[in-house]
Amino acid sequence: MLAAALGAALTFGAPAALAGTAPVSPNGSAPASAPAAAPKAAAPASQSATWAAGTRAYLVISAPGDGSAIRAAITANGGTVFSSFDAIGVTVAHSASASFATTMRGVSGVQKVGATRTSDVPADAYNPALPANPAQSSTAAGEPVRADMSQIKADQAWAVTTGSASVKVGVLDTGVDDQHQDLAPNFNAADSVSCAYGKPDTRAGAWRDVDTHGTHVAGTIAAAKNGKGVVGVAPGVKISAVRVAEPGNSFFFAENTICGFVWAGDHGFKVTNNSYYTDPWQFNCPDNIDQAAIIEGVKRAQEYAESKGSLQIAAAGNENYDLAHKTTDTASPNDSTPVTRTITNACLDIPTELPGVVTVAANGTGVTKASFSNFGQGVIDVAAPGSDVYSTLPGGKYGTKSGTSMATPHVVGVAALIASANPGITPAQIRDKLATQANDIACPADGRCTGTTANNSFFGEGQVDALKAVGATPPAGKYFENTADFAIADNVTVESPITVSGVSGNAPAALKVGVNIAHTYIGDLKVDLVAPDGTVYTVHNRAGGSTDNINQTYTVNASSEVAAGTWKLRVNDNAAGDTGKIDSWSLTF
Repeated sequence: MLAAALGAALTFGAPAALAGTAPVSPNGSAPASAPAAAPKAAAPASQSATWAAGTRAYLVISAPGDGSAIRAAITANGGTVFSSFDAIGVTVAHSASASFATTMRGVSGVQKVGATRTSDVPADAYNPALPANPAQSSTAAGEPVRADMSQIKADQAWAVTTGSASVKVGVLDTGVDDQHQDLAPNFNAADSVSCAYGKPDTRAGAWRDVDTHGTHVAGTIAAAKNGKGVVGVAPGVKISAVRVAEPGNSFFFAENTICGFVWAGDHGFKVTNNSYYTDPWQFNCPDNIDQAAIIEGVKRAQEYAESKGSLQIAAAGNENYDLAHKTTDTASPNDSTPVTRTITNACLDIPTELPGVVTVAANGTGVTKASFSNFGQGVIDVAAPGSDVYSTLPGGKYGTKSGTSMATPHVVGVAALIASANPGITPAQIRDKLATQANDIACPADGRCTGTTANNSFFGEGQVDALKAVGATPPAGKYFENTADFAIADNVTVESPITVSGVSGNAPAALKVGVNIAHTYIGDLKVDLVAPDGTVYTVHNRAGGSTDNINQTYTVNASSEVAAGTWKLRVNDNAAGDTGKIDSWSLTF
């Protein structure tokens, strides 16, 4: 999750150009040498006359349905309604009155009321400034397969599918740089939003990154397979930014998370990435009247999103802490002055420990436990690479970060591939497939690791495997690919070549031809495989009507063809009005 100075510390580390990784303190909120309290943000430039010092935010919980009576009661008792989510019975109220919560708890129909902060709501909430749109740098061509992708066999899964553009993934984070050359091809602006402060802000660009964290996460999930920079686990799916972090401090308060989950459900996100915990409490305890409301509100929002078809996947955290044997919390509240308090397992890291959420631990090198990764028998579901992960950064840049924040988007990408290969799959079914496709990892010689090889406190069900997730085994024979883009204009024919060498004899009777074409209205297209001797094998002939994009692996009987030589993918556009490109294609012998 986020860098230590940002408060909600579930990631640590820095871009490679900086000093490198910082030590993780026992409470996970800062390096051991740093002060425990989060830095105070500078006053935002967008002051508003409607803001008053001392304004605090509250969740008012009631029965789902018409919340007009609750909203009237809020106004009558010294508060204002900032936002409301009637479908789940949650209203976000602001008040400067010290007695507001107590008074509202006595109102008929109110079930819970809780303060979501121990600090004032920023003035920026009433007139939010748009995040900066950074100038973009470019990078030379080159897209080497990274170790983390090979480790989970994502590079082999791409021969089966790179994911479907109909699968939408929500990045609930600090925002995403939608202009980045590796993210722009897959970015879905129509379903992106800022939920900072707990109310949807749909202005163009409100979703942009106020840090670097969300952009890094997005690249691991779905950076485009475009011959530049990096490739995400599922480079064919669409990503939407839901900025839940507030500027200046990158806090993820409960109302922001609630807004994000409801948005995810209402906008058809198949999976969401949640590399954070809900500030200001690292653990929310049900015996605390405020935290009980936070638990209930976020839980309802998660359940709502899941009921709409969205699976939430979340980072386990970076404190090297046993989440199954909680004892103390020294990091909370991180928006004012943290105190040491005794806690039990009833206290929850949310959204990570909410029912239905997939919890991700981080692997270090290979199948080791990353030194910082939280763990816990019955808490961790799966594991993924989380150390020194190289991905996108704002402004067209790239860098390395470590954390369970970096492990989580690997799992989200695998889940997106599962959803791509199984249209109509439910969140519960994706959860099951994530468990069954994972490769078991036995406990190391560490007494803290409990359980079996099949399921233990360090790795849960094991490390995710993208190839198994898409229902395939490693492709037999040699693999060749061309990832260069070839533009497909109206009424033209284009060819993309692959030179095959080192394969003797003829091609197989089941030659695998992976095709990734980005093009609106694929009914315009005829797609042929052209053998080295000029023989043409048609794999797609103007089918699909108005459907967008071809992302499919075809089987061709090419046993009469000599394998070695230059093969071509020939695409003929037969109508006006729709264009696109050959994004990539491959041959597996």
